[in-house]
Formats: sequence, C-alpha cells, structure tokens
Amino acid sequence: MSTRRRFIETSLFSSVAVLFGKKAIGENVAPPAVIGKPLVISTWDAGIAANKGAWEILSKGGRALDAVEAGVRITEASQNCCVGLGANPDREGFVTLDACIMDDKFNCGSVAFLERIKHPISVARRVMEKTPHVMLVGSGAQQFAVAEGFPLEEEKLSAEAEKAYKNWLKSSEYKPVVNIENKQKGPMIPMQLENGEWNHDTIGMVAIDAKGNLSGSCTTSGMGFKMRGRLGDSPIIGAGLFVDNEIGAATATGQGEDVIRIAGSHTVVELMRQGLSPQQACKKAVERILKIKGANAKNIQIGFIAINKKGEYGGYALQKGFSFAVKSNREERLIPAVSLI
Repeated sequence: MSTRRRFIETSLFSSVAVLFGKKAIGENVAPPAVIGKPLVISTWDAGIAANKGAWEILSKGGRALDAVEAGVRITEASQNCCVGLGANPDREGFVTLDACIMDDKFNCGSVAFLERIKHPISVARRVMEKTPHVMLVGSGAQQFAVAEGFPLEEEKLSAEAEKAYKNWLKSSEYKPVVNIENKQKGPMIPMQLENGEWNHDTIGMVAIDAKGNLSGSCTTSGMGFKMRGRLGDSPIIGAGLFVDNEIGAATATGQGEDVIRIAGSHTVVELMRQGLSPQQACKKAVERILKIKGANAKNIQIGFIAINKKGEYGGYALQKGFSFAVKSNREERLIPAVSLI
C-alpha cells in the first residue's frame, strides 16, 4: 500500500511539472547550513537590515525573544511595500497590520486587523505578556495598544501608497504578482505596475540565542488592496509562525490562505521532529501545498524558513525568486531559496 501511495504521489508531482514545463522537484543545490548559535534568519531582502537589529541583541548574549522583536521593528518602521503603516492599504483605503510572536516556552501573542499603530509586533508581545489571551483584533487590539502607551498615528497613507491606491482604483482588480518584490530596484516601497498588478508579502524571523533558546516573529500589512477584513497566515500561531524549543522554529511567507490550509509553520516543525533537516522539512511542506494546488500553483508563491535546535537553518519555496537573510558568527548573506517549480 505504501509503495502504491508513493507511486501516486510521484505521478502527481510529475504531472504538475509537465504542465509547468519544468521538473517539480528542484535540482539546484541548497547552500550549506551553518551549524552554531547564535543565529537569526528572516524572509526576503528586508531581512538583511532586520537581522542586523536582531544581532545587536544576540551578539551580546541576549534573548532570542528580544532579538526577533527588535529585528522586525526595523522593517515595520521603514517605508515598505509589505510591512508597517507605509504599506499599501486594503481596497477601502485603510492600512491594517497583523503580527505574532512566540518564545521558547510556548508563550505567544498576536494582533490582527490593527490600525494606526506603528509597531504591531510589540503590541503582540504585550498581548502575550500582559493578557490571558493569544490574539486581539481590530478596535479591541487598538484600544489595548493605546492603553499600553503605544501612540495612535495619523490615519494617512504614505505618498507612495496613496499613488498606488489611486492607480488601483482605476480597475479595482485583484492581481498579485509572484515575486514582484524581486523586480524592484532599491528599497522596497509600495508600488504598482502599469498593468495594475502590485506587490505584497511579509517579514518573518526566527532565531536561536547563545543559550540555545528559540523564538520567532512575523509581521505584515497583508496583501495590498485585499478585501476589508481579510486575514492571512502571518498573525496565526501554527500557520505563519511556530516555535518548539525542543525541536526548532519556522515561519512562512507568500500566499497566506494556502499556508493556513496546511498549518504551515507547525507542519515544518513537526517534520523536523521526525528527523528532517530544516531545509528538508520546508521542502516537504511546500510539496504538500503543490499537491493541493496542482496546476494553479503557478499563480502563487509560498516560502518557508526554519532553524533547529542544533543551529542548522534552511528554506524552501514553491517558485524561484524567494530569498532569505542569514546572520551568524560565521556569515551574513542573502540566500536564494531552492524551489520546486
């Protein structure tokens, strides 16, 4: 029976690959994983600057939890296409932010549909540390943030986001482009192409500190021009982020709806529990999404990154174009992820 199942699954991947005109299983060789600690990795090229912020803490023997908060706060504060108040709004013209954080003791906090607060990751940490809950959303999350001393920012789009939004209103079509982030020159800012397509994504970060403890964070403004109230995987523990201090930590990026379908980051950690390396675990999770989406997989991008208790790291993507940033005592670089299609 198991042989028959393997045959069916192999046939499926082969069939999908034929549709794409490519091999479904990527043959490009993965970069060698650094073994050691401390270590921080994060998604996309925005992760280079974010990792530097995290490293300020990790290099001094600080906690991974503090590092992953500090790191993504740098991205939240930037004029970025995907994170923070400078990002593209929803289709009603409002920027809504989502974030979650998780430490080495299964403590976790999350905020979603949060408006006018500059650092949702820090609000998520307050939810974790100061409430009996895991997630606060909408006006309740904003009320909590203000009560905790977070300033309520002006309700105004950045100049770039306003321009992109006005351009989008001409057609009001929802057509995200796979890996559009990598087609930009210079800093990632809200942008829209002439044909009405736009960019979207997330920054996720996982780290292991000098004591061997793991933590992770994930923050986003979600898809540009999304439906009002849409929520992706980023603030959902187990989907956009998961940490098990005995095994490892993982975070996701890309089409959030499809990450949610397989509880993506939790799946990656559980695969590492079974003995797979971080890269192998990320690959297996991506394969599950490919199996679900079939030929429609060509229209989306999914990427996972992970580290394990040994300080090994890895990443894998559905399509070419995804990259992740690594910072350790041995190296600092942006790595093009291996992909399935």
